[in-house]
Amino acid sequence: MPNPVVLVTGAAHRLGAQTVETLHARGWNVIIHYRSRKTQAQNLTARLNQKRPDSAACYPADLSSVEEIRTLAHQACTHWGRLDALVNNASVFYPNPTEKTSEEDWEKVLGTNLKAPFFLLQQCLPSLRISSGSVINLIDIYSEKPLKDHPLYCASKAGLAALTRAWAKDLAPDIRVNGVSPGAILWPDGDSGADEEYQQAILDKTPLARTGNPNDIAGAIAYLMCDAPFVTGQILTVDGGRSLHM
Repeated sequence: MPNPVVLVTGAAHRLGAQTVETLHARGWNVIIHYRSRKTQAQNLTARLNQKRPDSAACYPADLSSVEEIRTLAHQACTHWGRLDALVNNASVFYPNPTEKTSEEDWEKVLGTNLKAPFFLLQQCLPSLRISSGSVINLIDIYSEKPLKDHPLYCASKAGLAALTRAWAKDLAPDIRVNGVSPGAILWPDGDSGADEEYQQAILDKTPLARTGNPNDIAGAIAYLMCDAPFVTGQILTVDGGRSLHM
């Protein structure tokens, strides 16, 4: 029987790469999407193909372009002639106080975090219906309890949470749709706000008193995709209990 196939967006590094490795280890063939991290994507693809020949492929796409989304979906669905799961992981995160936010900021954040998952799923629907597939959206605990000066990011993730629940109703019984909502797992790349004082303030509000590990998120995704056939429309919070005190 052919291996199931998953497309993971933003999969060249960080949580996306760990998700790819976890699912690959569970027997999945993986389509690794990247935007600018070509070398990292190619290296990850090569490493996985060494473990299991013809089990990984990578394709670039700018997810702000519906045309490129359409191309990526076609590549993912035709590479092995099937698509069994989609993980919408790619995300843009940076502060944008309301008084300083531009239309370009709106298009960038809402485009990547909300518009792209919608149209990518739309383009993958025929294949996912054939396979009775699964969709996992990466949400954020800030979708419910907003982070100061990040209104666009919080709105985009709240919208993705709403899409998760709406799709779970609209696409059943053919396709299951769930979400994973991380807390503090990896500190943001290049974020000057993530200094030691900022980090400690977050940990002080986390009952488990530590950050999570990328494996925590990848494991949650794998559970919802592989081990929870009667679960749909749910958003699994993986935050060490932090949302209890936000």
